[in-house]
Amino acid sequence: MSIEIANESGVEVDTDAVLAVARHALDEMGVNPLAELSVLLVDIDYMTELNHRWMGGDGPTDVLAFPMDEGSVDHGPGENSAAGGEPALLGDIVLCPEVAAKQAATAGHSPADELHLLTVHGVLHLLGYDHAEPEEEREMFGLQARLLSSWRSTRSR
Repeated sequence: MSIEIANESGVEVDTDAVLAVARHALDEMGVNPLAELSVLLVDIDYMTELNHRWMGGDGPTDVLAFPMDEGSVDHGPGENSAAGGEPALLGDIVLCPEVAAKQAATAGHSPADELHLLTVHGVLHLLGYDHAEPEEEREMFGLQARLLSSWRSTRSR
């Protein structure tokens, strides 16, 4: 699994943990080990600009996911790859640590825990999950909670 991470946020972040939780989520979801993912951590100004440009939102958001080509995602060995075994470019996850820190304070957990949650959330969006409808939200958030729980249990061993 090729995961690139760049921290351009100006905030100190444990990028190894962000990489580890992303890798865990992709592994648990059965994504092709040749898949490629990019994670970018940005400041509030840049996240505000991205949110406005791509989502039509006002102000910064916590996470954005930009799938490369949803039709080319190889979800595992049970699915034939149209690209003949070439690595799938999953896309980009953009995180804003400053927004994550504010949300963490409200939620009563650490900024690191919030970034881990947002990373898994972004991975699931790249894999085609959404939460626009109540049923989709239950499925996505339930899966997100299970992935985070299993990742935390592997870290505490």
